[in-house]
Amino acid sequence: CDHFPMKLHSDKFAGLNAITAYGTDYVQVNETQHRVPLVVLPERLILPWGDDGKTADFASLTEAHFALIAETGAEIVLLGTGEKQRFVHPRFTRPLTEKRIGVECMDTQAACRTYNILLGESRKVAAALLFA
Repeated sequence: CDHFPMKLHSDKFAGLNAITAYGTDYVQVNETQHRVPLVVLPERLILPWGDDGKTADFASLTEAHFALIAETGAEIVLLGTGEKQRFVHPRFTRPLTEKRIGVECMDTQAACRTYNILLGESRKVAAALLFA
């Protein structure tokens, strides 16, 4: 039996930011590994994700973090909250809801998987990923 390499991602991802690997303390976008919170969009990254030069973590999230994402053109935001699913107060996501942008909270690894699925469907998705 001959062995042929199997492609694990669609050609639709060509030229776009796909999440190609992840762990508890990193995410790999295309071929580059990142260990700081970031926002992954199909055509760009917000790195690090933070305000006033401070890197985001779950405990420090504010409305300003989400206001930044509200200006990206995303139609849905996947908030990866680290190793476990946590929910932010609705006042923090107000900039998104005011623009009718959906927000889903899940653990970071689930957010990575869901991002790639939506990317493959050509959706305007943003993954805001935290590790702590």
